[in-house]
Amino acid sequence: MKKKVLLGMSGGVDSSVSAILLQNQGYEVIGCTMTLWEQTIKDAKKVCEKLGIPHYTIDCKKEFKGKVVNKFIQEYQEARTPNPCVECNKYLKFGVFYQKARELGCEYIATGHYARIEFSKKYQQYVLKKSREEKKDQTYFLYTIAKEKLEHIIFPLQNYSNKEEIRKIAEENQLTVAQKKESQEICFIPDNDYQNFLKKHGNGIQQKGNIVLSNGEVLGQHQGFINYTIGQRKGLGISYKEPLYVLKLDKEKKEVIVGAEKELYAKELYAKEVNWMVWDKLEKPMRCKAKIRYRAKEAEAMIFPEEDKVKVIFDTEQRAITSGQSIVFYDDDGIVLGGGKII
Repeated sequence: MKKKVLLGMSGGVDSSVSAILLQNQGYEVIGCTMTLWEQTIKDAKKVCEKLGIPHYTIDCKKEFKGKVVNKFIQEYQEARTPNPCVECNKYLKFGVFYQKARELGCEYIATGHYARIEFSKKYQQYVLKKSREEKKDQTYFLYTIAKEKLEHIIFPLQNYSNKEEIRKIAEENQLTVAQKKESQEICFIPDNDYQNFLKKHGNGIQQKGNIVLSNGEVLGQHQGFINYTIGQRKGLGISYKEPLYVLKLDKEKKEVIVGAEKELYAKELYAKEVNWMVWDKLEKPMRCKAKIRYRAKEAEAMIFPEEDKVKVIFDTEQRAITSGQSIVFYDDDGIVLGGGKII
């Protein structure tokens, strides 16, 4: 009897080709699209019809608004910079979707992410591992998956690193999405104008305040934290004798603190809401590699367990450590140890 897998289908080329690969591996594939915001489902449905597999939709608009969109707004209100894809993976793709698979009697769920899952002799369990192609690796967004779920998750693209290979498979199978453009934006802000989105949906989010130097000298006024990110140089609306960068957003004082670029660098940070993927908790300090944003390079660090958080000390200074973003920990083999939110 074929093993059943529920495949998350967005209508893009990655998830569509995932369906073909799963079929070729002998799985009974069920396509499923979660309606989260205002996306259409016609492309996913068309692909399923072409491949002769059933297609379901799950209405997740309420959960998505509560767990992802509202959290996104709330984080900006708290002067932090959130990562909505991390929340969506945690609560929707590997939460609600995983539960739906169980209800449908599926042994596995699958998504079109670029990452690997394999059994590790070192940890004696299934682990999440970086994609073979560093540029396509998406493990940074996946560290919130509960480790117990890993053996029930398939990433059909885990042996692929080249998007052209994926498009070629789609073309060979005459899928209409073969040359469909990749989506780069936050899915609920398709025009990428998140400031405008926050003005519209965030209550009192545009509180004004002072722009100050790190020594306290007032240089001007800002128009609300939503217009500033840590490390930003352009568009500050002030003039000064040397280039200035955003160093910190102080919610209590309503201040945007600016300074010289060298002040952006630091070696230490704390992270909360940590999810460990290879053990239940960090028992003692250890060395690892860590990255503080999706496009950042991994850097050598020591991590130290604290009561409800973890302390991280890097070997070398990191630029623009940003509260609200994620930090993800890796071992030397590219296995994800865990991750958390930067405080």
